[in-house]
Amino acid sequence: MHPALLALAALASLSATAGAQSHDHHDMSWVNGYRQGFNFQCPHGEVLVATRSYFSEADGSDRLWSFECQPTPEGLGEPSDCWWDDINRAGMEWSSTCTRNGLVAGVQSKYFESVLDREWQFYCCYYKRRCPYSCMKTSDIPENYREEAELVVPSYGYFIRGAQTTFSGVLRFSAPLFLIMCESVWI
Repeated sequence: MHPALLALAALASLSATAGAQSHDHHDMSWVNGYRQGFNFQCPHGEVLVATRSYFSEADGSDRLWSFECQPTPEGLGEPSDCWWDDINRAGMEWSSTCTRNGLVAGVQSKYFESVLDREWQFYCCYYKRRCPYSCMKTSDIPENYREEAELVVPSYGYFIRGAQTTFSGVLRFSAPLFLIMCESVWI
């Protein structure tokens, strides 16, 4: 089996959401510190396949973030164009899908102290030999917004196209809790 498929299978076995696990969050390779912005991009020809986050109310009701990338199947070819898509404003509910049928290959975020929330922007890449279908939202979300969250594509051939979240003005919190994924065929 291809090494990338083995890695994805290992990640997929962890796709169930974990409860708050304060014992292991210090061992992760987080892309940010609490209340800090970040810019994460997959290497050229790879796309986002997993995200993990850890919540801390004491640190501004913010999350630490970690992302995983994987090479796209050879049948997709090389990305013909990549761009930063629209920004989702902090302090609001939002839903965002890469325009032009793009796949998420990166993410950047900035924290806003005034609303205790983040704005998000996806780095999207277009593959000419790809046709998305069977799009869905992830269902393995935390039952409590304070829990650690881990979301992974279900299998090789699925790709992340965007995300959706809710925002609570009372709790002053939001996070991308649903990933929007599509299965693809190459044409």
